Amino acid sequence: MRIGELAERTGTSRRLLRYYEEQGLIIASRGPNGYRDYDEPTVDRVIQVRGLLDAGLPTRIIKQILPCLDKPRTIYFPDATPEMIATLEAERDRMTRRAECLLRNRDAIAEYLTAVREYGAARTATPQTS
Repeated sequence: MRIGELAERTGTSRRLLRYYEEQGLIIASRGPNGYRDYDEPTVDRVIQVRGLLDAGLPTRIIKQILPCLDKPRTIYFPDATPEMIATLEAERDRMTRRAECLLRNRDAIAEYLTAVREYGAARTATPQTS
């Protein structure tokens, strides 16, 4: 697929896609006309990259952990500096706290919806007097 289709399918600008390619986060083959051509798995890769960037990871670390997201997994250890390990641990812990908060918020909304529906059902079931 061409860059425009990838941009549309992932909600990512063409400029960002070119940046991801420059950083080695995604790979495009080139046609005889020089146009970029992306394969189907690149859609998922871009979504993964965006999620990791949204989580606060820098592109240099994302590039190192992307192989861990592949199947079969290929993990490279030579670049694992103490700084990188500390950063990943901190990000993992931050994501865990955020996930727990999201789950609490989801549960609160579910409880609210249940209460609203029960209230609505009770109002409909009992005749109202004016």
